Amino acid sequence: MEQMENPHSVNSPRRTLSFSKQRRATVSFFDDKTTAGFGLSGDHGPNPSEVYGFVGSITTVATGVIFLVWAYVPESWLHFVGISYYPSRYWALAVPTYIMVTIALMLVFYIGLNFISTPSPSSIYTVYDECSRDPLSPDSSMGEDDKPIEPISDIGLDKINGIMFNDTT
Repeated sequence: MEQMENPHSVNSPRRTLSFSKQRRATVSFFDDKTTAGFGLSGDHGPNPSEVYGFVGSITTVATGVIFLVWAYVPESWLHFVGISYYPSRYWALAVPTYIMVTIALMLVFYIGLNFISTPSPSSIYTVYDECSRDPLSPDSSMGEDDKPIEPISDIGLDKINGIMFNDTT
């Protein structure tokens, strides 16, 4: 049983593999009733995110079914079942409508905020900003092999236009 306490062991219902560096890999087979079961040792269990996802999906489905029953089943049937206190049917239409209008207005607000924060096309800030750097002037005193790698800089708009639109370069 000391193999199960080794931190370099892999447990399964039928065998224990040991990958310890202190000794060779060993395989032991045993039929102990305490290890038989679902293949999970006591240290393992469901991942909390899986549990929250499962509970969330079940809650969403249950809430949706309750909402649809409340919205579409006639009041006489609800009274027959014993449900007499529930919100007004007005809210069955009002809440989804309010949610959809809120989402649409948030989208319009977001697009408008982007238009407001973007400089106009004729602004110089569409070409240069606070991080722009001019290239250093080349030092002709050094030989071709002695020149260091130039630091990162922006290529001027006049040079880009000259490269793209003039065939003489």
